Amino acid sequence: MAKRANALDRVLRQAGGPEILDTLAERLPGADLTTLLLEVMRRRARALTPADVLRRYGQDRFVAPAPIPFRRLRRAEDAVLSAVPDGVELITLAPVTPLGAHSAVGPVDQNKVVSTIRNSEVAADPTNALALEAALRRRAAPSPEPVRLATVQRVVRAQRFEGAVSYAHFTLFALVTAGRDTGDLAFERQHAAEHLAILTKAVRACGVQAPEARVTVLDERFERVAAPLDATPDPDREGGRGYYSGLCFKIYGNGLEVGDGGFVDWTARLLGNRKERLLISALGVDRLA
Repeated sequence: MAKRANALDRVLRQAGGPEILDTLAERLPGADLTTLLLEVMRRRARALTPADVLRRYGQDRFVAPAPIPFRRLRRAEDAVLSAVPDGVELITLAPVTPLGAHSAVGPVDQNKVVSTIRNSEVAADPTNALALEAALRRRAAPSPEPVRLATVQRVVRAQRFEGAVSYAHFTLFALVTAGRDTGDLAFERQHAAEHLAILTKAVRACGVQAPEARVTVLDERFERVAAPLDATPDPDREGGRGYYSGLCFKIYGNGLEVGDGGFVDWTARLLGNRKERLLISALGVDRLA
């Protein structure tokens, strides 16, 4: 954080002072800011030679091809999708989402996503876009029947990852279920079990013999949700607290973490209705491949 602040201070001094940041971020209407930035990018692109572009292609971690062979990744995608039941609708998401889809909907620092100059951002997590789509459908046709959506999407994340099979861009299989509170944690109990069943079936379809689910209870009321799940208790999990509510889980295959999920309040906030419920989960297809 301090390194980022120092870099920003240096840039603002070169640009004429901190007031320029207020002008760009707060005073210029969105369309005017887009017009300005488009011209900046047009001029920068015009100054580039083919050699410059090739040099950047060879150095930029965001644009390099995936290290996973195409056919292997495609086989893993097909295997994962074979686990999706008929009641879940598969949709094709756009490669970009509205600006703020990750930081305003879910608590993610904006610097962890790749923002564009057209009030959008490159997809970093398909569950966010699926949540937006589910919210639109719930608003258009409120129903006791939940909206169940899934997708496979290549995403980009701006933060650097460490460890095995950690890349700047990768493929995620994502699943969301959006519905209404029906009392007695019935929604939560039904769909937590369903998500875990789909995810573990998908991992098995990729050749993992014994996938393991580990569940963390974040609210003691959700002990009743966790108890019947085919999962190992994981009370010491630190990640995801503050992101998920009630209950969250991870999926492991051959000792490697391959999936994550839990309950979030996104549709409740998007629709302004505390009765709305949302469960999200995802699998890292590159890791499974």
